[in-house]
Amino acid sequence: MRTIIATLRPQQWVKNFVLFAGLIFSQNLVQLDLVLKTIAGFALFCLLSSSVYILNDIIDVESDRKHPLKSSRPIAKGEIKILTAVVLFVLLGFFSLGFSAWLSPMFALILAGYSILNLFYSLYLKQVVIIDVMCVALGFVIRAVAGAVLIGVEISAWLVVCTILLALFLGFGKRRHELVLLEAHAQNHRKALSEYSPYFLDQMISVVTASTVVAYAFYTLSPEVELKLGTRHMDLTIPFVLYGVFRYLYLIHRKEGGGSPTRMLLNDKPILINILLWLLTVILIVYIF
Repeated sequence: MRTIIATLRPQQWVKNFVLFAGLIFSQNLVQLDLVLKTIAGFALFCLLSSSVYILNDIIDVESDRKHPLKSSRPIAKGEIKILTAVVLFVLLGFFSLGFSAWLSPMFALILAGYSILNLFYSLYLKQVVIIDVMCVALGFVIRAVAGAVLIGVEISAWLVVCTILLALFLGFGKRRHELVLLEAHAQNHRKALSEYSPYFLDQMISVVTASTVVAYAFYTLSPEVELKLGTRHMDLTIPFVLYGVFRYLYLIHRKEGGGSPTRMLLNDKPILINILLWLLTVILIVYIF
């Protein structure tokens, strides 16, 4: 059972908390029915994303066995047979999509789109330079949109822009870590890595870093957002975003981190505390002040 749970990669479920963005910023956090619906959607998305990870591990089993970190995954180590993994992938996929259709047909359609995107990503798109990271970033946008659709609220353009920029920032940071970690063997693990270089990735990271901070600042200062949320104080959350971005850059360049954004989130106390303080400040501003 422990091996099966490890195969599901539950630590990656942290990414799916993006589904709650629509609930929080639509000021529906006090609506119990919508909260419960979002929690159910979160659980189903976790199961679906685990099925996607299993598929990815099945397809990449040979290359993962040559990777210094991914070789410890259960499928790569041979702790779970390929046939067992396939059965688990199918069961999780059908279960999550089936119950999501009962929860909301449109939500189920978005989850199906997420599955199709990741299927093409695992089979081909992960080998295409830049597109590989953009696909990962699109996955975060799909999560945010799914959360909004699930509770029937408007999908904010600001939500989409800020989400995709932040996801690109994390994605290029991850590619840089992989390139530095694997060095000369990078292209043996993934073809697209041979097209990257630390300098090129640093340029990409610089672009999305500045874009993320500017986009979030414009969001907090937007008259449209002020009118929608009924508050003029969202700009007070900018320092948390700045610190989070700078701290992540510090971990990438000085601590050789970035390989797993979720692991860094869970293990780096300054980033974790910063996110919690940002979330608390947002809730206080949106719901109280």
